[in-house]
Amino acid sequence: MSLILSKNLFGETDPLIPMMNLCPVLSTPVDWKETPVAHVFIVDLPGLKKEDVKVELDENRVLKIRGERKVEEEEEEKEKEDKNYKWHCAERCRGNFCRRFKLPENAKVDDIQAGMENGVLTVTVAKQEIKKPKVKLVEIEEIGK
Repeated sequence: MSLILSKNLFGETDPLIPMMNLCPVLSTPVDWKETPVAHVFIVDLPGLKKEDVKVELDENRVLKIRGERKVEEEEEEKEKEDKNYKWHCAERCRGNFCRRFKLPENAKVDDIQAGMENGVLTVTVAKQEIKKPKVKLVEIEEIGK
């Protein structure tokens, strides 16, 4: 199967589309915004259920969102039985994906919530106030007098 380059609004070939098809990470778009109270990650995961997705946090403060887009078994069986299929375009990505984000110091790693609705995963990491170290002024004395 060969990939067909897509055209953008100006009729120009868009080289990013085939690259997105080959790389599940690129076809798993994520928005990360910081609000006054939290870091919010919004992930488009069309066609996936919450059981297909894992949200993890490792000891290095790295938030990991991973999962798998599977080929439907029924569709796969039909293709094996019927050799007359001819693909014209295949843009939906399948396979494993994993996105990693290093959380900043103000992320409260013991207060993370995740929810999924209509194929959109929202992960909310609460923020904590970072106490700035107190600066102690050291008086400089004259030496040798």
